[in-house]
Amino acid sequence: METARVLVAADKFKGSLTAVQVAERVTAGLRRVVPEVRVETLPVADGGDGTVAAAVVAGFERREARVTGPLGDPVTAAYALRGTTAVVEMAEASGLQHLPAGVFAPLTATTYGSGELLAAALDAGARTIVFGVGGSATTDGGAGMLAALGARFLDADGKPVGPGGGGLAELAEADLSGLDPRLAEVDLILASDVDNPLTGPKGAPEVYGRQKGATAQDIATLDAALTHYASLLGPDHAALPGAGAAGGIGYGALVALGARFRPGIEIMLDVLGFAPALARATLVITGEGSLDEQTLHGKAPAGVAAAARAAGIEVVAVCGRLALPPEALTAAGISRAYALADLEPDPAVSMAQAGPLLERVSEVLARDFLL
Repeated sequence: METARVLVAADKFKGSLTAVQVAERVTAGLRRVVPEVRVETLPVADGGDGTVAAAVVAGFERREARVTGPLGDPVTAAYALRGTTAVVEMAEASGLQHLPAGVFAPLTATTYGSGELLAAALDAGARTIVFGVGGSATTDGGAGMLAALGARFLDADGKPVGPGGGGLAELAEADLSGLDPRLAEVDLILASDVDNPLTGPKGAPEVYGRQKGATAQDIATLDAALTHYASLLGPDHAALPGAGAAGGIGYGALVALGARFRPGIEIMLDVLGFAPALARATLVITGEGSLDEQTLHGKAPAGVAAAARAAGIEVVAVCGRLALPPEALTAAGISRAYALADLEPDPAVSMAQAGPLLERVSEVLARDFLL
């Protein structure tokens, strides 16, 4: 029997293992059962946090820049560069990870640093920028990002409005004439697993505001402020898929930077070189921390499974917890899923011991699919 060639293309287990660590643990478990198995690892991401790390593993160079964090303090943010292609992750500059524990600023958190990070990629010679958006601490419609790139947002007195989505309620004039001219020559791809519009019942404030500390009153304030902002910049773009991504930074990129929206996992699989790796495989292992209903809507495992199924290659999944019935897995192109929760039902223990548990479930997987 020919030696199996396994491609491990899994996302992170959020809160416990990075995508790189997932690949390492799965490989260790497989080799314990089938020492001669050939394993290729390609950590994947869908545009959210972990996207730069996945690009670096795939051969991009990690670069760093000092930028403005969501609260206005300086932070160090990374992006990835290979040739003239950059992968920029907005969460690196404007993400929830930059907020102190328990501290939120739903009305004033800014995406200014994300604009500075895009400018750093332009300075480095990028001509194609994959802009991964997700995990943001912000709901400012991308106004901070655009300001960092040369736009001006002024109140009735001609003064700059305050930072964050809350300040946009005072907006009287939006002047985009000073935007960095290099942006017109760049292919900017908005990579997101979120296709929400900017405002309304499915918009950025209503759907994602609470996880950024917004009260019901804050959400109403932000929705009204972003509606007003969009009325000055371009209301038609506010309804486009991805406009509501990362607190509306998607809207700013679409309306002012000429970005084009693509599902994050699709563009990331292209950038990471998934197709040639898939051609070398006889089995694909994908996964993420929670395989649930959200997984089916553009998350990394669904994208990996769809591509593998199209190529006629079997896919199995590993996860922390499994909340999908077998028929949903089958419909997504996943033959079977192995959950850490099957070995350790206590979620806290499962997360703390995720590495060793993942090796154990990978041994079971190897017995089922490789022997």
